[in-house]
Amino acid sequence: MEITAALPSGLTTRPLTTDDLRAAFEVYSQAEIADVGTLMIEPEDIESDWDRASFDISTQSVGVFEGEHLVGAAEVFKARRAEAAVLPDHRGRGIGVWLAEWTEQVARRDGGAKVGQTCFRGSGGEQLLRARGYDDAWTSWVLELPADRPVMAQPLPPGYTIREAVAGAEDRDVFQVIEDAFNEWPDRTPSTFEDWYPRLMGRRGFEPWQIRVAVDGDDRVVGAACTILDSAGEAYIDQLAVRSDQRGKGLARSLMADAFAQGRERGAARFGLSTDSRTGALGLYEKVGMKVTQTWVALALDLAPEA
Repeated sequence: MEITAALPSGLTTRPLTTDDLRAAFEVYSQAEIADVGTLMIEPEDIESDWDRASFDISTQSVGVFEGEHLVGAAEVFKARRAEAAVLPDHRGRGIGVWLAEWTEQVARRDGGAKVGQTCFRGSGGEQLLRARGYDDAWTSWVLELPADRPVMAQPLPPGYTIREAVAGAEDRDVFQVIEDAFNEWPDRTPSTFEDWYPRLMGRRGFEPWQIRVAVDGDDRVVGAACTILDSAGEAYIDQLAVRSDQRGKGLARSLMADAFAQGRERGAARFGLSTDSRTGALGLYEKVGMKVTQTWVALALDLAPEA
C-alpha cells in the first residue's frame, strides 16, 4: 500500500497500539474542541471502538509522530467508516491529507467500495474531504434538553412496561431490536453482537441501569434505550430503537423520558442524543422539547479499484 501524499520531514508513522490510548484521546479531543468548541469524546469511546471484534488495530490504525509525540491518528472500521484527526497546532502541514489518503487506501485494501467520515459542519476536515471529492451521505444532529426543561414522563400504552434489561439473559435481544431498526437505514453496514457489545455493555464503567427495555405483555423486548453517563454529567442516549411492528404507540418517547429520568437519579445535569437524516426522527425529539446544538455531515467517497 503506497501513499502518494508526502509528510513533512521528521515525521514518522506506525500502527497504533493499546498503549497509545491516552495519546490518541488527546489528539481526538483537542481536534474536537478546536472544531466544535466543546468536548464530547471520552477515552472509553476510543477504547470500545478498538475492542470491536472486527477491528485489527495493527492493520486498521495509524499514528503520525513527531519524535515520540503523537500528532495525528486515523482508523478504518469494516472497510467503510473512518476516523481521523490532527492536533490543531499541527494542521496545515499536510498531515490531514496524508491521513485521508491512508484511510482510502486501507478501505480499498480491505474490500470496501466506499469510505466516509463524519465531520462537524464548516470544519477544516469537511473542507479537506470535499476537496478530495467526497459527497454528502447524510446529516446528523446533536440535540440537548434545555437545562430549564423538566424530564416529562411519557405514558405507556396498556400492556407495556419499561424496566432494566436482564444482564446476560437479554443482551442479544437488546442488540437484535437495535440492529434490526438501524438496518432499515440506507447505506448502513450491518453490525454483529461482538462488535456492538464493547460500545455499551463491555464499556469500562458500565452499569446495568444504562440498558432500559420496553417489554410487551409476554415480557418480550420490543424496544431499548442505551444510555452513557459521561464524566461531564450528561446522560446521553447512545442508541434508541423500537421494533418495527411496535411503532406508533409512543414507546420511543417513553423510553427516552425513562432513560433521562434514570440519568437524573444518578446525578446527570444535562441530557442529549443524536439522530440523522436517515431516521426521520428529528421532529420526534423536537416535539418533546429538545434543541439542536450541533450539526454534522457524513461525507463519503466512492473507491475505484486499485489498478
